[in-house]
Amino acid sequence: MTDPGMRSSLSTPLISRRPRFNFDADAVGRYSEAIARFFGTGTYLLIQTVIVIIWIIINVAVVALRFDPYPFILLNLAFSTQAAYAAPLILLAQNRQEDRDKDSVQEDRLRATQTKADTEFLARELASVRLSVGENVTRDYLRRELEDLRGSVERIETLLVGLDGDRGNTFRRKTDSD
Repeated sequence: MTDPGMRSSLSTPLISRRPRFNFDADAVGRYSEAIARFFGTGTYLLIQTVIVIIWIIINVAVVALRFDPYPFILLNLAFSTQAAYAAPLILLAQNRQEDRDKDSVQEDRLRATQTKADTEFLARELASVRLSVGENVTRDYLRRELEDLRGSVERIETLLVGLDGDRGNTFRRKTDSD
């Protein structure tokens, strides 16, 4: 064990003797958002207006219950305290919303990038299919080619028949003259 007067090594963590408060920052954020959301409603404004009117009526009209006479210093202090707590809660809620918006924008960018990549892939695939279809023989093209071949074969047969007829005549002439 080390001497209490000597300093411990820097590699040894200090043990804190202060009590630590463990609280869920997300829960605090959710709570502050709920309060900030309530501050922005008509219900809150109505309740606050009714309380202020009752406060003023009690302190002006009902002499026996006067606890905050005319300059209404206690009411002013209550509003100041409320504003002191409301402003940071609203800012915290705005910061959390800003973080959510950043996450949403980032997610939208990733989705847009993926959609663009998918679209480019599909465009390449479509171009490939178009090229493949362009190289394939269609039924109409094959019919025309077969009709052209049939016509060519018929012409060749006609020529052959004509040549056979001439050969037969030539052969007969040679045999007749012999």
